[in-house]
Amino acid sequence: MSPPTRALVLGAGGYAAMAWEIGFLAGMADTGIDPREAEAFVGTSAGAIVAAQITSGVSLEELFQIQLRGPRETGASGPAVDFRQWRTNLQQARSGGGNSTEILRRVGALALAVPPEAPSDRSEVASLLPRHVWPDRKLSLVAVDVRTGERTAFERGSGIDLVDAVTASGVVAGISQPVVFNGHAYMDGGFYSLTNADLAIGYDHVLVVALPAGVPPMSVVPLEAELEGIRAAHARVEVVHPDGTARSAFASVGGNLLNPLVCEPAVRAGREQGRRWASERPSGFWR
Repeated sequence: MSPPTRALVLGAGGYAAMAWEIGFLAGMADTGIDPREAEAFVGTSAGAIVAAQITSGVSLEELFQIQLRGPRETGASGPAVDFRQWRTNLQQARSGGGNSTEILRRVGALALAVPPEAPSDRSEVASLLPRHVWPDRKLSLVAVDVRTGERTAFERGSGIDLVDAVTASGVVAGISQPVVFNGHAYMDGGFYSLTNADLAIGYDHVLVVALPAGVPPMSVVPLEAELEGIRAAHARVEVVHPDGTARSAFASVGGNLLNPLVCEPAVRAGREQGRRWASERPSGFWR
């Protein structure tokens, strides 16, 4: 009998998710369980950055240390955005009804309305990736076509540059410029789903490491619906959300998930949680 196949799903959530996820995975590795041994990786937005980082060949310890020192070096405090107005615009786009693609087309209109002088996220994403070439692994990075509202999972054979694929997966409609590839403009895959965990259907064991959806949710497809599909395929699935310590870390910067100053407390909290989870994991789930 062949060993079970494993998929690691990493969800959206800005700097907070990126740091916490790296910490959690490093904590798993501390117990002798290497999450990088998965046969497939699915990354959305911040999770796309993490997925590209951990499949780059750079050690989890080094990635952990980068999260610890990065905010101190940059001194950044996150983009100056009127989030109240942004949330209002997003909610108006969502409240018009219709199916998921109709809703996402309206969200996409916010992305298309971003002025040309608005910042592009590409240079920042490039600075976060240890390598700028696709790994020799099954890596799916999720974005949404702003005009059609359809989800796209970029992979090594898609023809898109890795940096562009990761950037596209994290373009926040109404804030940053969409990424254009083959005549199509793309935005954050988190507007479809914070995890896109259904892309892991077909694997025997699925580990989802992600922030929970907010209220109201940003995405149109809830994780619960995706989990039903995974379980219907007779897979074992585990979902891990931030614990109380991690949530306190997020709150320490006012709850702004896009503030890089959250990285140090979040990555520390994630590592402790990862150690605990791995030591208490269901028998045989990952090995």
